[in-house]
Amino acid sequence: MSNDSKILIIEDEAPIRRFLDILATGHGYQVKTVETAQEGLKQITTWNPHLILLDLGLPDADGLDFTKELRTWTETPIIVISARDKEADKVLALDAGANDYLTKPFGSGELLARIRVALRINTNISTDDVIQYQFGDVILDVAMQTVTCSEEIIKLTPKEYKILTFLAKNMGKVLTHKQILKEVWGGNYTEHAHYVRIHIAQLRHKIERSPAQPQYIITENGVGYRLISDD
Repeated sequence: MSNDSKILIIEDEAPIRRFLDILATGHGYQVKTVETAQEGLKQITTWNPHLILLDLGLPDADGLDFTKELRTWTETPIIVISARDKEADKVLALDAGANDYLTKPFGSGELLARIRVALRINTNISTDDVIQYQFGDVILDVAMQTVTCSEEIIKLTPKEYKILTFLAKNMGKVLTHKQILKEVWGGNYTEHAHYVRIHIAQLRHKIERSPAQPQYIITENGVGYRLISDD
């Protein structure tokens, strides 16, 4: 198995670092591992990885601050891997710019699935020129500003359309309530998470086969939502 995708692992715990290295290498990815944020920064600028696996508890920097710093100049996907398991910690990491968050301990299959999603995000990192998104039977045409499901036009409100478009542009990425609110309602509404829940429920009734068991708009409990395709 061979793969051109490069994964940088920034983790100070040697056993976890070795596990991640063996797992990713065994599935064909090119891997480099480092123990500190400083070493990670050097590899990001010189090796140019396609994905970063980042522990928050680094010896020389706080992972949240490091993520914020990276987001000032790179869009390389970041999956946070941390023992911090509170929902508030996940929200902070995602709001700082992480694409995803896994709590230790985690399963190999789950991590590999998250890696595949994050690498697809990286492959399609420039979304400005994308005029159409498809997930299952749903097609979002940005140019025409239309949404169809099984070739039938779905009528969305302006807010529903903005939410769906924001999710589609970040396909596979977890978006927090705060990120969605800021994008759709503006910076003065970032504490009104119930606005998002209401509109997501309405969206699901319009595009999901079974709104109670959604295939596309997936809830990340206490955190936010992600849009996934069924491929």
